[in-house]
Amino acid sequence: TLTAPAPFADETSCQCQAPHEKLTIAQARRGTPVDRPVRVYADGIFDLFHAGHARALMQAKTLFPNSYLLVGVCSDDLTHKFKGFTVMNETERYEALRHCRYVDEVIRDAPWTLTPEFLEKHKIDFVAHDDIPYSSAGSDDVYKHIKEAGMFVPTQRTEGISTSDIITRIVRDYDVYARRNLQRGYTAKELNVSFINEKKYRFQNQVDKMKEKVKNVEEKSKEFVYKVEEKSHDLIQKWEEKSREFIGNFLELFGPDGAWKQMFQERSGRMLQAFSPRQSPNSSPTRGRSPSRSPSPPWVINKTSPPSSPKAASASLSSMSEGDEDEK
Repeated sequence: TLTAPAPFADETSCQCQAPHEKLTIAQARRGTPVDRPVRVYADGIFDLFHAGHARALMQAKTLFPNSYLLVGVCSDDLTHKFKGFTVMNETERYEALRHCRYVDEVIRDAPWTLTPEFLEKHKIDFVAHDDIPYSSAGSDDVYKHIKEAGMFVPTQRTEGISTSDIITRIVRDYDVYARRNLQRGYTAKELNVSFINEKKYRFQNQVDKMKEKVKNVEEKSKEFVYKVEEKSHDLIQKWEEKSREFIGNFLELFGPDGAWKQMFQERSGRMLQAFSPRQSPNSSPTRGRSPSRSPSPPWVINKTSPPSSPKAASASLSSMSEGDEDEK
């Protein structure tokens, strides 16, 4: 378990105690010699340390079964002379390398071109770097003599990430980063921003804040409308259910075969029975008269058959008086 950063080469002694014999790549891959690790060297500027750097060092560390990785980092003076200005200073770059898990030892102020004296001093077996010819310091390939000596082991570059790519992004989006740092409290002098640009960036920050507020209000209003739509949908659904229930109950009560019609028919039948005259029972005494005719009182004159003559009228009166006497 790693609990401390890698040491600096000038603060520690070489870990190899056995005589430093020259190894071939085949021997190193077989794991020999058994009494010491294979010492692999990788160098670079390592400005804005990123994943591409870490992957290259991981490849250098895992080239052989038993290896010890030394990483050389060039100083600011050497880098500015042969390559250009750096974002991070040499101290920051040294510390970034010390905290990479694949690095066993960091060599500060590493040389731009590797000399036999440097290789011997640090007892380096192999040099790991990508295989692209690296032209610098008046040479078409600064690793040409290392390759001819059979000490060069190639690694693969990681596409899509490099220090130059990161700097290009910063330059391309300079306004965005300047506005962000002004908002975080940096001064225009620290950012090397002119007075006019400072006012412009601050105004743009205010505009962005207003846009953010408007966006938040829109999102909240959309959320509110969505909730209202959900509530209205639920209310409409409940209203439809209640409407169906109400219509069903109405039809059940007032429909063609509803309970109200049956009740009305029953009540109308009862009313008709109450208002219609009752018929005489068949077993009632008739006193010898025809059941179809009701007896008329003796003083009622039959108007249906008027007498044809005064004699007939007198005869009928006499017959009526006789009938009364018979009844007495």
